[in-house]
Amino acid sequence: MESAITSKGQATIPKAIREHLHVGPGDRIRFFIHPSGDVVILRRRPVSDLRGMFNWTGPTVTLEQMDEAIAEGAAERDRLGKTR
Repeated sequence: MESAITSKGQATIPKAIREHLHVGPGDRIRFFIHPSGDVVILRRRPVSDLRGMFNWTGPTVTLEQMDEAIAEGAAERDRLGKTR
């Protein structure tokens, strides 16, 4: 599929591509340039789309417990002399 670039630097995304990406008027898309030079177009998704993506069956933890675990992990890394 092709699309011409206008004098304003705009192009129409072909209907089949819009349908595949599930985008319409007002939606936002993202462009990524790979090192190979290829360009990828992705639909910009809201964070709410991530809800339910992972099925966690473990116990619920508080932010304080998460902070404590992070601090313990950092202390262990420092103890072992590992850095990023």
